[in-house]
Amino acid sequence: MAAATMAAAWTNRGRRAVIFLGTVTRCASSHTALKSQYDALVIGGGHNGLVAAAYLQKGGLRTAVLERRHVLGGAAVSEEIFPGFQFSRCSYLLSLLRPHIYADLELKKHGLKVYMRDPHAFTPMLEEGMKGAPPRSLTLGSDLAMNQMEIGKFSQKDAKAYADFEAYLQKLAGAIHPLLDGPPADVPGVTAGSLRKRLAAAKTLMPLVKCGLKLGANIPAFYELITAPATKILNRWFESEPLKATLATDALIGAMYVLLHHVMGELEKEKGAWGYVEGGMGGVSQAIASSARSYGVDIFTEKDVGQVLVGSDGAAKGVVLMDGTEIHSKVVLSNATPYVTFKNLTPKAALSPEFIKAIDQIDYTSPVTKINVAVDKLPNFLASPTPDDKPGPHHQCSIHLNCENMEILETAYSEALNGRPSTRPMLEMTIPSVLDPTLAPPGCHVVSLFTQFTPYHIEGREWTDQDREAFADNVYDWVEQYAPGFKKSVVGRDILTPPDLERIFGLTGGTLLRVDPTSAFDAQEVD
Repeated sequence: MAAATMAAAWTNRGRRAVIFLGTVTRCASSHTALKSQYDALVIGGGHNGLVAAAYLQKGGLRTAVLERRHVLGGAAVSEEIFPGFQFSRCSYLLSLLRPHIYADLELKKHGLKVYMRDPHAFTPMLEEGMKGAPPRSLTLGSDLAMNQMEIGKFSQKDAKAYADFEAYLQKLAGAIHPLLDGPPADVPGVTAGSLRKRLAAAKTLMPLVKCGLKLGANIPAFYELITAPATKILNRWFESEPLKATLATDALIGAMYVLLHHVMGELEKEKGAWGYVEGGMGGVSQAIASSARSYGVDIFTEKDVGQVLVGSDGAAKGVVLMDGTEIHSKVVLSNATPYVTFKNLTPKAALSPEFIKAIDQIDYTSPVTKINVAVDKLPNFLASPTPDDKPGPHHQCSIHLNCENMEILETAYSEALNGRPSTRPMLEMTIPSVLDPTLAPPGCHVVSLFTQFTPYHIEGREWTDQDREAFADNVYDWVEQYAPGFKKSVVGRDILTPPDLERIFGLTGGTLLRVDPTSAFDAQEVD
């Protein structure tokens, strides 16, 4: 059966596509009537599903996209939660959008506009300033000399080591670039099936071979990078706690692989760049949808798929909507998670016990609660105060709070492991309206708070509204210590715990990565 599931190519905290997934801005359904027969159906109108649909249509297959929500985009969606405030409600930064997709689908022509960020990281200290000076802070951007000057506030040794660290990551990232645009390696297929199938599977190994040849003697270093705890590697390179904690925020959900993933980002031909999309992340999905429609793709919202139709030969034949409507097709692709695709939508009898076991073993654990905040005043940080509500360079950054040292992060993590939200959570704040004036009324701003760590269940029970409000209040208390006046500026908030992210966006476990990136599972296609 050709039920391919595709996960996020890039998301909020971006991800590589081994299975595709996404989320988009509000978008009117196509006025085209839904047909009963297509060559290809894509379940879910996330950004990756829309990309797949566009290429399928370009390849000559009559394609339709079926999105269950009233908006397109999956996790890359823009929503006006409060009047006049447009939020990237789930994912919030763009990168890893492959250059050839950007060019092939003419996304700039279809309205995609990105605001580049430089500097990109700001970590203020929660401390008393010396002799009347403001508290220290660490700001990182594309200028190596400026980065070294900033790091030198905390450690001259680290300032000198930083250039080598960046070169180390770039070298490893460059070696695995061949894997980004190729199909996942079909290792089991090399030893099973007909000769034709084994030869086809062998071809999928070529990107891995190229990667290995390019890594050469660095293979052990790469293996350690994708398996070792962030603390182990960062301790080897650096001594200053603020620098280690700032870098660790990109790798807290698992191994240092996640940090490498971010180094591999690219925007406007700039390596390692991450940016804000005009109008919010839904602007990405809207541009892809516009491109797909220009090729003839039929895109529908509020079409909730209930089941994949599977024929007696084990091949996917189409889908059945929740209202009972049957739509037939030669191929079915799923933009949902592997769990939703194969546990909820695919008849169990169509899958082998071994495959179902593999699906059950995927780790969807997510420690993230996303809080979207509407404010009537720009946050003003003690570590870098700005007059007259004017934004400084640091306001465009990912602003890391409660990142003074690794112990704070480790304590926050251990609390969540024990089923409790962190009392001093790691906070990553972004204020995209500093660069994009379309997101909020004049003088106002949209603030995104990507918070860690929160468990899926609180000590074994479901989250209540009181739990959500209490956690958000605690987050605000911490932000207030870095930027006094923040709490009074809030005019609205949207709190999304892991169960909320799962319920609203279909992100199993609430994970924005789709699956644990260190998982060895690959569910590209089931035959």
